[in-house]
Amino acid sequence: MGWSPPRWIAHRGGGSLAPENTLAGIRLAARLGFRAVEFDVMLSGDGTPLLIHDETLERTTNGCGRVSETQDAVLFALDAGGGEPLPTLHQACTLCARLGLWANVEIKPAAGQEERTAERVVRQLADCWRGPVPPLLSSFSPAALAVARDLAPALPRGLLYEVVPGDWLDDRQRLQAVSLHCAAEYLSDAVLVEAQARRIPLLCYTVNRPEQAASLLARGVSSLFTDQLDLFGAETAAYKALHFGS
Repeated sequence: MGWSPPRWIAHRGGGSLAPENTLAGIRLAARLGFRAVEFDVMLSGDGTPLLIHDETLERTTNGCGRVSETQDAVLFALDAGGGEPLPTLHQACTLCARLGLWANVEIKPAAGQEERTAERVVRQLADCWRGPVPPLLSSFSPAALAVARDLAPALPRGLLYEVVPGDWLDDRQRLQAVSLHCAAEYLSDAVLVEAQARRIPLLCYTVNRPEQAASLLARGVSSLFTDQLDLFGAETAAYKALHFGS
């Protein structure tokens, strides 16, 4: 289909080396040589697209409660780790453009907000993304991807599963997706063969061991999401061994 993702993608911005889904994490990924980042986007109680993974605040911030029920004034005063605030999608897009980073934007809707979240995310990306290559939209929600397909057909979309279902090609056709994403440990040879036969890039998460990365790349996986930025950054021994055999 003429579309190819970067080989290495920093998971949730900065992986395990920085507070997840923060601008500090995105900056760190760039410093370590990554040219691509992945982050999650959810709506605040005011409908603002912001970077956070969970529907609740407790794990990744010093706040409490549901993200979708909390107002911006409260959310943006929280500490997401190391004094980092929760960033907006607009801020993340601006930073990616300045650093020359490509992004996989995962639409992460709160329960019952699939279409609304996708609409806000897509419209904001259309307004604020200034990178030379458009971001890839992915989501576990088919409803969210359908909205993205209808509102912004020029933005590429990726099917996101933990375990790839048997009818994934039907989903791919319906949602006009350009890539397939799944958990690395559940990737089957049958799915890989199907994707390769149709030249559909296959992206696996979350790959944190060099031997696992080497095996997946040897099997023909296109891209790997990793938390271990210190292992797989462009200047590391693991990166050089996987790419140059030394």
